[in-house]
Amino acid sequence: MQGNKRNEEKRARIVHLVILAVLQSAMAVELVFLISEQQWVHVFLVTGIMLTMALPVVLKARFSVQIPSEIQILAILFGFATLFLGEVRDYYERFWWWDLVLHATAGLLLGLQGFMTVYILNEDRHVDLHMRPSFLAIFAFCFSQAIGAIWEIFEFTMDQVFGLTMQKPMLGDPSGLTDTMWDLIVNAIGALVISVAGWRYLSRARSSYLDNWVRRFIARNPQLFGD
Repeated sequence: MQGNKRNEEKRARIVHLVILAVLQSAMAVELVFLISEQQWVHVFLVTGIMLTMALPVVLKARFSVQIPSEIQILAILFGFATLFLGEVRDYYERFWWWDLVLHATAGLLLGLQGFMTVYILNEDRHVDLHMRPSFLAIFAFCFSQAIGAIWEIFEFTMDQVFGLTMQKPMLGDPSGLTDTMWDLIVNAIGALVISVAGWRYLSRARSSYLDNWVRRFIARNPQLFGD
């Protein structure tokens, strides 16, 4: 059993490294073209994305917290789709649905993050918490919506202070309000999906990827949970 778990973790790490290498290669090629065209703002952005994605792998030995590879894969794919494809490759302008899909995905990922955070505390015998599955689901939903709202505030602030267009003007509404509301709506849909799925798994005592990620997180980080 332990051997199977180790093999599963090893495969996940290999997949993580392969995906990271492919994405980094694509961005490196784009970086060459951006430099030749002297698009310095995008050069800075792509360089920042590449460094941000690479640092967790480069500095892994120094991290006191080890995160499951599957979660790291989801994070780098989302960052690539949002920042590189969205901002640098102009997918937000090319495809009207790109922003909505990413916000729905963000709702899923943030809901998963909120669910895992409370679920880990609930499973830790050193923490006196015994929460019902319904509460975990509600917390995951609210957590995702709260972060989504903070992100919309960030977009509004960047547009107002630096004159950017992170809030995409829509037909009939150049203010960006409609874009903001649709972002929050699809974020809520994504958060609701993951919250209901998590509630069903916990209520029916089924095993899932969530259980595997939580157990591996606890096993890799015993310093966070006492002896």
